[in-house]
Amino acid sequence: MISFAECPARERIALFFDAGSFHEWIPPVERLTSPHLAQLGVPSAFDDGVAIGRATLDGQTVFVAAQEGEFMGGGVGEVHGAKLVGLLQRALRDTPAAVVVLAESGGVRLHEANAGLIAVSEVMRAVLDVRAAGIPVVFLIGGANGCFGGMGIVARCADFIVMSDVGRLAMSGPEVIEASHGVEEYDSRDRALVWRTSGGKHRWLIGDCDALVEDDVAAFRAAAIAAMKVSRPVTLEALEAEHALLAARLELLPLDTDGQDQATLLWHQLGVDKAERVPDLDVDDVRALRAA
Repeated sequence: MISFAECPARERIALFFDAGSFHEWIPPVERLTSPHLAQLGVPSAFDDGVAIGRATLDGQTVFVAAQEGEFMGGGVGEVHGAKLVGLLQRALRDTPAAVVVLAESGGVRLHEANAGLIAVSEVMRAVLDVRAAGIPVVFLIGGANGCFGGMGIVARCADFIVMSDVGRLAMSGPEVIEASHGVEEYDSRDRALVWRTSGGKHRWLIGDCDALVEDDVAAFRAAAIAAMKVSRPVTLEALEAEHALLAARLELLPLDTDGQDQATLLWHQLGVDKAERVPDLDVDDVRALRAA
């Protein structure tokens, strides 16, 4: 096994896609960096924290984006977002078998707040345009930084989400919640709490991800190959069904949980037997819980 979480972005690409097939667009040699970071005196990266390009996966041509969590937590700024949008718009022209995003991001880069927010909205629109054209958009989430903020929203706009048990997906990151509501509400240092409420096992059990895999590059690859065959049309009926699902989920949790752990309580309400044991189960056992 090769840990997906421990690999940097370009190593993931090299291990994940067919050997030697990745062709990068706007590589670091072109030195396209954020103008905002330079003005603030903040160190830049020559790829602005994301690698994009074309590769083959199981012999099929796909478009690729891999965020680098080691650079500003994979945060989205103006150039970073523009590269993602350009990739998706080119997919509309060239119609690859799929667009595969190896996501690792804390959300919008605070140094470029307004530009980053605009970029995320443009990425969301581009994802929906690609889906509407019948090209599957697949998100892989298993990096150490998780997939939070604007990129968490973008991921939920995709056709298919693959997560590992160590991956995390949410709108607000743990530190953001703690800063807004206090440590009594959410202790970001409580790793067990963080993974119960945003980790891959939780997202799988409540239906927010489509495949749960081990923290292994080969497992992610196999799941992505299967996901390329899944294209879910963007329709009013699908949107209404999603709203109904979210409304029903909200009804499952009482306003006052009387100090009980909310994730565990929700798993109980969803019919998970002995829900308190979920964090200690391996991936195969957790997958079986939802199948049951």
